[in-house]
Amino acid sequence: MPDVLILTEADLRACVRLDLPMVDAMAEAFARLSAGEVRMPPVLRLDVPEHNGEIDVKTAFVPGIDSIAMKMSPGFFNNPTLGLPSLNGLMVLLSARTGLVEALLLDNGYLTDVRTAAAGAVAARTLAPRGPGLTAGVLGAGTQARLQMEALALVRDLRQVLVWAREPAKAEAYARDMTSRLGLPVHPVASPEAAVAESDVVVTTTPSRQPLIHQDWLHPGLHITAMGSDAEDKGELAPEVLAAADLVVCDRIAQCAVLGELHHALDRGLSVSPVELGTLVHARDGARPSEEAVTVCDLTGTGVQDTVIATLAHAAAQRQGLGREFHA
Repeated sequence: MPDVLILTEADLRACVRLDLPMVDAMAEAFARLSAGEVRMPPVLRLDVPEHNGEIDVKTAFVPGIDSIAMKMSPGFFNNPTLGLPSLNGLMVLLSARTGLVEALLLDNGYLTDVRTAAAGAVAARTLAPRGPGLTAGVLGAGTQARLQMEALALVRDLRQVLVWAREPAKAEAYARDMTSRLGLPVHPVASPEAAVAESDVVVTTTPSRQPLIHQDWLHPGLHITAMGSDAEDKGELAPEVLAAADLVVCDRIAQCAVLGELHHALDRGLSVSPVELGTLVHARDGARPSEEAVTVCDLTGTGVQDTVIATLAHAAAQRQGLGREFHA
């Protein structure tokens, strides 16, 4: 049996980062998914309501990539009261030729965080107004709220960021931290409506089960990326938002129809005709129907992203001599 490379979160942070090459890799992953080149099963989900928890398992086979990632992603949302993070996880990398384990990536959710933020950048690069000097709004003040704004700054010229969180102290701490990280003003706002009203681009990053954005808040030129709804009972957008948008885009239509914001609109019998992000990523001038259009991107997280980032991480770690070999 071949040795298995064990990579810790520290190893992976040393060789994988959120940058434009990662954004490009995710864009290509979406393009191949929408072109029908990828074999990706539905998400396997286990809910643990007794502890406000869930575990998702995602995977995909991408022809031409010699490995397959199996990603296990727990989210236990009472954990902060125990002094623990809400999200963690790991990936197992298997040979696509033999099925043998090649690497164990003990990332504690870091790779998921990076690939999710990179997907947000793909959505913004494809759909958001071009600026200059855009105002971005973010709902939520956790890790993904931070990474999404860093990702957005890679592909759009930002003037300021507005942040809303259920706990004002968290929004204030976020503003202090991100002002330093981004090198531009970050201001807390009192409500989601205030964030939407003054923003050109809004990213929602919460596990909310109640809509945070409503139809009558929409305004010309607005783009929304919603990435928190990855389970049947989650939803950050009122269903009418999707029906009112000029363009609705999904990372995977079939998956969003079960887990995402699209799911709630379809359940309400609303008329929505989404397209997949992968069909738009190579549009030379972006995919906005017009500068005045309202666009929405529904991101639920796909297994192809996990196989791509795990393969890139494995290769980068090998180049840098990171990790520890374990003889199985």
